[in-house]
Amino acid sequence: MDDSVQPTTGVSRTAVIIAQARAREHTRPDRLFADPLAAPLVEAVGWIPVQNAGHLNEGHFVLRTRFFDDHLLRVVSEGTSQVVLLAAGLDTRAFRLNWPKGTHLFEVDLPGLVAFKEAVLGVRRAVPRCDRTTVTADLRHDWADRLVAAGFDPSRPTAWLVEGLLMYLDEDGNDKLLTGIGELSAPGSTLALEHVNRAYVELPEMRAVHERLRRFGAGWASTLEDPVRRLTAHGWLASVTPQTRLAAAHGRPVPRLTDPAVVGAARMWLATAVRAG
Repeated sequence: MDDSVQPTTGVSRTAVIIAQARAREHTRPDRLFADPLAAPLVEAVGWIPVQNAGHLNEGHFVLRTRFFDDHLLRVVSEGTSQVVLLAAGLDTRAFRLNWPKGTHLFEVDLPGLVAFKEAVLGVRRAVPRCDRTTVTADLRHDWADRLVAAGFDPSRPTAWLVEGLLMYLDEDGNDKLLTGIGELSAPGSTLALEHVNRAYVELPEMRAVHERLRRFGAGWASTLEDPVRRLTAHGWLASVTPQTRLAAAHGRPVPRLTDPAVVGAARMWLATAVRAG
């Protein structure tokens, strides 16, 4: 990753694609969430054409967003007042969710992406609904020290969100990140994340996606076969929520590339966990 990366290059390009999905969801009369800042963020760089797999996955991006929204709001309603979004991208949860008074949300991402996002939000005069701190860091290196230096308190329970990141890190990078999160997590902290298994990577529909990602320097570098087992090894009590359950709860069709009836053993995991201890 290049620290000067802009939103249309490298892994940051995917942040624009996800924001596009949120922007389109915002316009629906039956929307699962409101995100009025998504379209302005996308328009500042230009809409990116989305190919077949991207369209097939848009329903997943929407359900994923609502799932993590609900998780974070539940956790903070139960008393957790510190939230960290790792690889925050063009996420606007600090501005669009109704956070309890006293919530402090940290967003961690590469300097170029953070600077772009802050510029657009500044033009829009967007006001966060919680205390908000941005932290510029490469999540493969010194992010933990920078987070603490920005005011993060490791002694307080934290709600961590790792959305759309782990597949871009190799296996060692996954373990280092989870170890770093664990070292900063007081008992009662929570972790929510997304990852994919090998069968998902090998889906025929994903071949063109992988080719484009590699061209932009953002190829997937890891898979995860058992998120509960991996998180247990890192000191978390975890569970996985299938997209079939989310789709049924929200009256939406099951996204094709997450439907076991279509993709068999392929999985795009949505996991949540509580820090043991």
